[in-house]
Amino acid sequence: MDPGFLEHLRLSPRAGIGPGARFLDFLFTGPHADGATQEEEMELLHRRCCGLDVHKETVVGCLRLVSDAKVTTEVRTFQTTTADLLRLSEWLAANECTHVVMEATGVYWKPVWHILDDGEFALVLANAAHVKNVPGRKTDVNDAMWLAELLAHGLIRASFVPDTQTQEMRNLLRTRKQLVREQTSHVLRVQKTLEDANIKLDSVLTDLMGKTGRAMLEALIAGETNPAKLASLADRRVKASPEEFREALRGRVRKHHRFLLRLHLNQIDALDAAMATLDTQVDANLGPFRTAIEQIISIPGIKNLGAQVIVSEIGIDMSRFASAAHLLSWTCICPRNDESAGKRRSNRMRKGGTWLKTTLVQCAWAAVRKLPAGPILSHQSSARPQEGDHGRGRLHPHRDLPHAQGRDDVQGPRLKSLRSPFHRPAKKAPGQTFG
Repeated sequence: MDPGFLEHLRLSPRAGIGPGARFLDFLFTGPHADGATQEEEMELLHRRCCGLDVHKETVVGCLRLVSDAKVTTEVRTFQTTTADLLRLSEWLAANECTHVVMEATGVYWKPVWHILDDGEFALVLANAAHVKNVPGRKTDVNDAMWLAELLAHGLIRASFVPDTQTQEMRNLLRTRKQLVREQTSHVLRVQKTLEDANIKLDSVLTDLMGKTGRAMLEALIAGETNPAKLASLADRRVKASPEEFREALRGRVRKHHRFLLRLHLNQIDALDAAMATLDTQVDANLGPFRTAIEQIISIPGIKNLGAQVIVSEIGIDMSRFASAAHLLSWTCICPRNDESAGKRRSNRMRKGGTWLKTTLVQCAWAAVRKLPAGPILSHQSSARPQEGDHGRGRLHPHRDLPHAQGRDDVQGPRLKSLRSPFHRPAKKAPGQTFG
């Protein structure tokens, strides 16, 4: 036996029946248990498949083979080192395995996927919530056998795994968003430090890190405490008056505050430099996506960065989405199905799609602010919800974002394409007319 892995050989017919299989308990303990080996209960789609239960250090694989209406399973445990994963690939290839399924467990599935993707296997990535087993019967071996059984009968819906170039773009732009969030947290810490020193600069300035804000912060760090001199650093375009600046800058700044302000400003500058480096790398990788990005930019409210994020999340091959409604559902920006006894209990959006959803909401708000207020936008943004209306008279950017295929669909005085497939018209108040 190869010391690189452990073996759990189960070569008897129906050895795949484990305590963790829900429909197996029903099929093989009921009145038709004697004929269960004939695969008559459920349609068999894949005769040679494998389920992988992936962890940080180990991968448990269950190879499920069907021959002459008899099921044979073999379970082995491999390490997640590259050498052992190559042995896993060789083991599957030697047994002529055609389909392999694994759960999307954090980032641990990615190295397994990358190595098996070099072979001739059809890989399936399963959402862990969709293949959850019965509580109290969970083991690594049972999980692998359960995945193999579900895959054999076609009961697993494959998750979207983009190609390598799209994954690289996605990693770069997600990292950039994380850096933006980290920078925002440092700006909030700067505001907290100023409040501790009773400096109300954020009350008179919208952007604390703008030209005026940075000049005043640098002066405070340098030791300047005269409110009049600090107020004189304000740009002439600032709306606040010199008197308001003088009152806001009258505080008690100590050496401790200056140290913290310098520390946070250095972190903000370092993050700016890191994002500039990321932007350069993204521009270098835009080759295959430039045409798609140019088309997406033509949609109102979406600029270069938003288009890059959208392409990195959904790719450029739209054949995987049957329609615009399917894409909205995959992005989790449409009302969920929650109905029981003929009553719809909730219209809230499903959780998920956090990276793309936030970008689409920002683009939708930008479209609302930039587009001319036509008849549709005017009544949606101005109509007040009536009693029992639950705000349906207001504009919901995450539902009303343009999703048409071309620019022609979003032009015209009425901007009809701002209505998504899930749009619900607002209730008309008494005496109110919609243009």
